[in-house]
Amino acid sequence: MMSLLVWSGLFLSAALILLFSRKKSGNGKQQPPGPPGWPIIGNILDLGTFPHQDFYKLRSKYGPVLWLKLGSVNTMVIQSAKAATEFFKNHDHIFCDRKSPIVLTAHNYYQGSLALGRYGVYWRIIRRLCSMELLVNKKINETASIRIECIDNMIENIEEDSSAAQARGELGEVDLSQYLFFMAFNLVGKLTLSRDLLDSHSKEGQEFFEAMKKIMEWAGKPNLADFLPFFKRLDPQGIKRNMVRDMGCSLKIVSGFVKERIEEQCSREKTNKDFLDGLLDYKGISLAERALHLGVASLLHYFDWELGKDVTPESLDMNERMGITVRKLVSLKVIPKKRVMLEQS
Repeated sequence: MMSLLVWSGLFLSAALILLFSRKKSGNGKQQPPGPPGWPIIGNILDLGTFPHQDFYKLRSKYGPVLWLKLGSVNTMVIQSAKAATEFFKNHDHIFCDRKSPIVLTAHNYYQGSLALGRYGVYWRIIRRLCSMELLVNKKINETASIRIECIDNMIENIEEDSSAAQARGELGEVDLSQYLFFMAFNLVGKLTLSRDLLDSHSKEGQEFFEAMKKIMEWAGKPNLADFLPFFKRLDPQGIKRNMVRDMGCSLKIVSGFVKERIEEQCSREKTNKDFLDGLLDYKGISLAERALHLGVASLLHYFDWELGKDVTPESLDMNERMGITVRKLVSLKVIPKKRVMLEQS
């Protein structure tokens, strides 16, 4: 009982000191509005399982620019196009650096990531390489045939797999997210490595697909260790341990592709150049947008879509799950019906 009172007293004293220092340090500083936070944990309790929904609710009270204290991390949330435009126009250089989440330190991934790497000389070199070798309009226009090939393969796989399932007496449902995933990664593979990365029916392709799904899940999952540094070594949620395992699996597969390319360069068997060649030699409207529009249009053009047995639009499970992007908790499974294309005379 005495030890409990001692610890309670110490905690209360520390909390009062932190609260006082917070009020004192806040004087004279102009910050965006936001809800008051608790000592040590700040506004962590204001956010639930789906932070983006909580941000939206807080917007109605505090406006499109929101200030939160998440543990030890000062966080500004921008929720309008006007505020985002002003932010990037007037303050881009100040905020160009970024804090890497602990989960992305697995296998030192953040050091080579353009999206998540620290701003500096190396980041600028990688950004220049992407601009010169991958993202310029001329390069993107030259990839039209590759995009069409990858999407045609996706359509063919959907039709074959659905027909095979119906031949087995099943409904012929397909998981659209899986086919779109394979299409996107094979498109990247064609552009960067001049080859398909994934065969949807191969063991290696399935392992890579499952590992990447987990990587996206761990990367987007809120991690206490990011906000309360004393948890960093403990990894209480096991997020980094899981990322080390799943990223290790995907890196092992990708490193095999790179090894093959280095061997090709040494033997000089390859004549055409792609993005990986640019990286290995170290020379110095977006692709995603074009691929997305063509992919969705093709799915709507070639198929009519039906929901499974006893499933209606009203009964669809629209719950979400967090990751790098917000995804449906239960993947959408639909039945493709191939349209009969009438040839024009």
